[in-house]
Amino acid sequence: MSEITSKASSEALAYLERRKANPSCETARLIFGLDATASRENMWDIACKVQGDMFHEVTSIGGLQIQLTYYRGYDECRASNWMSHAVQLTSLMRKIRCEAGMTQIGKVLKHAKKECSNVRVSALVFAGDTFEEQPDRVMPLAHELAALKLPVFMFQEGSNKTATKYFAEIARITKGAHCQFDANSARQLSELLRAVALFAVGGVAALTGRKDAGAVRLLGQLK
Repeated sequence: MSEITSKASSEALAYLERRKANPSCETARLIFGLDATASRENMWDIACKVQGDMFHEVTSIGGLQIQLTYYRGYDECRASNWMSHAVQLTSLMRKIRCEAGMTQIGKVLKHAKKECSNVRVSALVFAGDTFEEQPDRVMPLAHELAALKLPVFMFQEGSNKTATKYFAEIARITKGAHCQFDANSARQLSELLRAVALFAVGGVAALTGRKDAGAVRLLGQLK
């Protein structure tokens, strides 16, 4: 990653000050996609906890709305309303129970495309551990999101090689980022989610100059 310059840091600080001074700035929207199949059960409680940090991080710089999209079983894929309070999202997530099934990442991407036709969406975050779909059905959707300028952040739990290959490709196509995290480290996921929340609100400028690992990892991939 290129060296972070003092000029870029000043631009980031100036942006954040403008957000504070102008509460009428357009609300940022972030789609939070989750794999809720059985293999993710051990990680679900951690995800419920750390997503609150996303809201906490951006409270001082402006509004952020999040929509939860998740799939489980073999044909269930649901999306919530747009929510602006951490307690709403946490309450909803705690009502969801993981169920055995196959991945439905294509449905999450298709849903994101539909949302982009209704409102401005800043980013899509997806957290999962595997990829079990036909690539030729999923990758065209990634190209469609790229045309809509919607970056996709693919957060991979574990090191499944197939997931690594296609998660990275989706991120590359959409000019997002692909990051792997350890299932035993809530801190890793928390830092990554906070960084994406900041990106959704303020773009790359809102990340520039930050020293936390999540922001540094994302800046290393964003173009």
